[in-house]
Amino acid sequence: MSLIKKMFGPKPRIAKSDPIDVVRIKPDPMAIYKKELEDYYIAASVEVGNTTTKCILTATNMSTGMAQHVNKTVRMTRDVRPPKAGEDIFGRTLTGVAFTRESVSELVSETIIDCLNEANLDIDTNLHFVVRSTGVVAGFASPEEVGNFVLALADGCLKAGVSPKHMTPAMGIDTVPEQFKKHSLIEKVAFLGAVAGVLPPTGATGVEIVANEMEGELATAGIKEGAKWADVDFRNPCLSLDFGTTLDGRITNNETPYAKTIGNFCGLAGAIPDAIVQGTGLVDPGTGTALDIFKEKISASGKKAKQAEKYAEEVHEHIAIEVVPEGRDRYGSVPVDATAAKTIGVVLIGCDVGKDGSDRPALSEIGKKVYEHDGIKMVAAMMDPIAAISVERLVQTAIDAGVVTKETAIGITGRAGITGNKPALILERIVKMNFFDDPESQVVFVDDGLARGAAVMARCMNSLGVPKNPIGGNRGGGCVLAGRMALQNSG
Repeated sequence: MSLIKKMFGPKPRIAKSDPIDVVRIKPDPMAIYKKELEDYYIAASVEVGNTTTKCILTATNMSTGMAQHVNKTVRMTRDVRPPKAGEDIFGRTLTGVAFTRESVSELVSETIIDCLNEANLDIDTNLHFVVRSTGVVAGFASPEEVGNFVLALADGCLKAGVSPKHMTPAMGIDTVPEQFKKHSLIEKVAFLGAVAGVLPPTGATGVEIVANEMEGELATAGIKEGAKWADVDFRNPCLSLDFGTTLDGRITNNETPYAKTIGNFCGLAGAIPDAIVQGTGLVDPGTGTALDIFKEKISASGKKAKQAEKYAEEVHEHIAIEVVPEGRDRYGSVPVDATAAKTIGVVLIGCDVGKDGSDRPALSEIGKKVYEHDGIKMVAAMMDPIAAISVERLVQTAIDAGVVTKETAIGITGRAGITGNKPALILERIVKMNFFDDPESQVVFVDDGLARGAAVMARCMNSLGVPKNPIGGNRGGGCVLAGRMALQNSG
């Protein structure tokens, strides 16, 4: 080990692409679009989560396959307007904020319009595709409620002026925008449901094994794209973890030309630090989040770092991380079907606090104690080792279940997994596991994984590929287009 590594530890690889400025380069945004962005595929990721509602615009250079951030508009989901008389409440966030189809559609519409206006982009001319997703599944009681939410998201997009053709896959080369036809592979290979070269969990049951499967799919795809900015080959086999308010992610094998999903993650993630800060009295005890307090990076060293780790270990006494027991229909408040998972051979790994969040009050008590004894900086510092221990336990559970190999790449995204000093502590723990071949080249941290994944999904749904810089296929391998064409022709 080099002297630098001995002194400072391994250096985490963090993917943060430079933003592409479509507004401020020239006074005429349409001139910019026509001349400088004609080869860029602009996609919007619209997500309503338990904590935040976002519209994130990304522009993918179709010559290189690299996506860049254009603009982001973020609202707190708790600020959705209250239900009006006559409206039906069909679901709630983890903290109990009520949703109606009308209120969600208004929130989504306003967020999309503001995001595009801030970027000086025209929704008809400049926007090529919109991908909708939701992390607000933990408070839902049935698949019907999830379905209502999906409809509300669609309503919001239509209300904002998004054309239906910008939310559905291209049916043929004639429906692909003129400037992108040269990049389309739609006449060679059709979209079969695989995003970023990975097939979703399938089997005879026909049942979705975890309610936020799409979030895991998008996060995995987004990490695959983002990792290119950090020079990490995050192709199959891989393991993705998205630490939003709830946990999602998946594990893939190395089959070609399409990999299979052999593992899924579910449960609580950012809800854990949220519960801790709710005990400090500095935020609303019901709806307050860590985002309300921690605006800047706060880390600890020396004795304070050791104390922060002790507090983190105390928190983890209340956290269960395990293969979800067969028969469970909810884990960490997220609807699951553990029996179906076992039937189709998918390992479902969950993170919970008590049972379905029942021990969150205990975390609030720890937050109160730490704040009163050591102050807010210690509360912030303990969040980093909490995340690091969580990742170590999740990865170890996957290893023990036999779905992770020494070659598996690991990708982390989400507010509770990449902020502060979490990347350094997470990588340090993965290195100390002494399991992976070359952890420093296998582990990557990506900002806005879900939004990046939306851009990738938009490309996949429209067969827009970049064979010279593939996202599908295996680590160290080349493009698998020929294999996909052979598979499709054989069918």
